[in-house]
Amino acid sequence: MNLTWSSGVSSATPFAPATNKALPKKRRRFNVVSLKRRAKAGSAGLVKEPKKELSRILRTEAAITGVENKAKSNSHKQLWPKALLEALDDAIKRRRWQSSLEIFALLRKQCWYEPRCQTYAKLLMMLGKCRQPEEASHLFEIMFSEGLKPTVDVYTALVSAYGHSGLLDQALSIVEDMKSVVDCEPDIYTYSILVSCCAKFHRFDLIEHVLAEMLFLGIQCNSVTYNSIIDGYGKAGMFEQMDNTLNDMIENGNCHPDVFTLNSFVGALGKDGQIDKMEKWYDEFQLMGIKPDITTFNLMIKSYGKAGMYKKMKTVMDFMGRRFFTPTVVTYNTVIEVFGKAGEIEKMDQYFLKMKHLGVKPNSITYCSLVSAYSKVGRIDKVESIMRHVDNSGVVLDTPFFNCIISAYGQAGDLKKMSELFMAMRERKCEPDGITFACMIQAYNTHGMTEAAQNLEKMMISAKDNLGIKLIEC
Repeated sequence: MNLTWSSGVSSATPFAPATNKALPKKRRRFNVVSLKRRAKAGSAGLVKEPKKELSRILRTEAAITGVENKAKSNSHKQLWPKALLEALDDAIKRRRWQSSLEIFALLRKQCWYEPRCQTYAKLLMMLGKCRQPEEASHLFEIMFSEGLKPTVDVYTALVSAYGHSGLLDQALSIVEDMKSVVDCEPDIYTYSILVSCCAKFHRFDLIEHVLAEMLFLGIQCNSVTYNSIIDGYGKAGMFEQMDNTLNDMIENGNCHPDVFTLNSFVGALGKDGQIDKMEKWYDEFQLMGIKPDITTFNLMIKSYGKAGMYKKMKTVMDFMGRRFFTPTVVTYNTVIEVFGKAGEIEKMDQYFLKMKHLGVKPNSITYCSLVSAYSKVGRIDKVESIMRHVDNSGVVLDTPFFNCIISAYGQAGDLKKMSELFMAMRERKCEPDGITFACMIQAYNTHGMTEAAQNLEKMMISAKDNLGIKLIEC
């Protein structure tokens, strides 16, 4: 099909031809959605939560902290199972891998403890997401020492731990080991994780090997497998291979494209600036009966913003309103970032105010974009204002936010404030990274404070082994 953006999927596209009929006014309702922020760029942040939910979170944090303290002591060997298991489960969900391992060590000391493969699988999967393959390998050895026989789920979690860390050869080796263990043959879930990790690190040569192995074993690809490959090709800019994989997916017959497939195409083509193709594929997926979701619209807004097509960006937001898609913190963060990078400070401020007016709570990503934009135009007074907002917001600050604010004051020449923020960063247990040190060293060198810059370099080198720091240009 050779459809253009104006080909008019009338009821489902944000760019259907306008009509002259006056539409009845409807009272728009905005529901506040709670989302958690992720490790990679494009993730969501926190929004308003009910008081009961906030209270539950605070109680959970207190419970985890309490159990952590007991884990460091050798005198707590008779704890209630419910409290200990809930604390472990919450620590795993929050990806606090060090706390999880400490609580698990305490769990193993209890007189009522019985080793279970399910517990190990959860911990291994969490360690994989946190990129801690060495800890995962050690935990796997502990499981053997307790006399447990690994299940398919445990092996698959270990594959994930190595794969997500980029150690693909080790991940493939584990899959080979599974074949020699009775009742532990790798399944579609194992291979889907392996394919996803290969695509993530652009090892498409290994994907061909894995697919051939699956075919030999009679394991058919599912939608997750195809979507992982399509997403990988898209992010690598290999658009012809992305199209071919979609054709294979359709011809497979056992699985069909879905909204994740649509989002991979929209995101990859939009990021590459191929707006016409992005619009064409949006319409193509509509004709397949695949409806967009909030992520689709957020990706389109970002693509139009990057291309400087602000009218189309606004058109998408208007369409979202007509279709009752509630803008999330990601939506507003995207718009704020677009206008901030373009130097459109007034428009950026308007959307920031609108965001708060509608009850969507800004997060650290929001404040990072605002600080970067103000710093770029030399409005350090506005940066001070943002700092007051942050103090009163209760937002959990992270390393990227501190990097942004440290860079802003460093570029403005306020080295005292920059140093104070560096100390505050460490007090809040936000570990500095390569960007933190690079920005501060550059600021000190610019102002002739070579001794301070050298001291900071020494600090960075001493922290390098523990934090994996690399010197990065700020």
